[in-house]
Amino acid sequence: MILELGSARFDVTYRALVMGILNRTPDSFYDNGQYWDFDEFLRKAERLVDDGADFLDVGGVKAGPGDEVTEQEELDRVVPAIEALSARFDVPLSIDTWRSTVLRSCLDAGASLGNDISGFADPEYLTVAAESGASVVATHIRLAPRVPDPDPIYSDLVVDVVNFLTDRARLAEEAGIPKQRIIVDAGLDLGKIKMMSWELLHSSAPLASLGYPLLLSASNKRFLFELLETDRHDIEAGTMAAHTVGISLGCRILRAHDAKAARRTADVMARLLQMRSESGVGAVAG
Repeated sequence: MILELGSARFDVTYRALVMGILNRTPDSFYDNGQYWDFDEFLRKAERLVDDGADFLDVGGVKAGPGDEVTEQEELDRVVPAIEALSARFDVPLSIDTWRSTVLRSCLDAGASLGNDISGFADPEYLTVAAESGASVVATHIRLAPRVPDPDPIYSDLVVDVVNFLTDRARLAEEAGIPKQRIIVDAGLDLGKIKMMSWELLHSSAPLASLGYPLLLSASNKRFLFELLETDRHDIEAGTMAAHTVGISLGCRILRAHDAKAARRTADVMARLLQMRSESGVGAVAG
């Protein structure tokens, strides 16, 4: 399986990529604005790259409920960040936004991937991506970003998510985006209670079988520390375990806060999957 991000081309048959998380928000769920200062933000980016991140994901609005962030505020947060990262690092850049206007400005500034947790709710999003030759992430969400969803109901969780992502990937292809530039994401914790996210993690195989690189966004997620009954800042081992499970079932992109741990996990799993394939013992997911 091949994934293209801008001019970069990755073989993800066995090796999972690491997508380093960079928040340009003062109220992010996990770091609570720790890297809001621009110099701290750039130092964090440097650490992620040094620790093995294959590409970086910049977000200017947190996914959960919070104070309103206008389009201009989002642009002011992320466009200078993308410009600075593009000038400093030779890795692909992703913009975590559901606004097509923000996507266009960030693609012009040097990004090559639009990571949209709304499931392409903005009707211009895919057109903008296709015109720029960008890649996209199709993410499952039940309602919408920033909208509370404490009691989600599904007729069949896995089937509903598979059908949603199948439809969104189809829309991306119909917009003119090649298959090798489309990523899918089950959207853990987005309109899911903890056991639903847990079920989707363990149901990664049917999602991977759709034929697009499957992104796993489990790093320090709420469902992990709730299931393990620990603090959100004491979940490193849980994240690594989730990454291992996900890769074994076909996930090929790890969206991660800790690039070093994710890189080690991905590299070990790549070798094990390749050895299993070469030995003919069992079937390799993905």
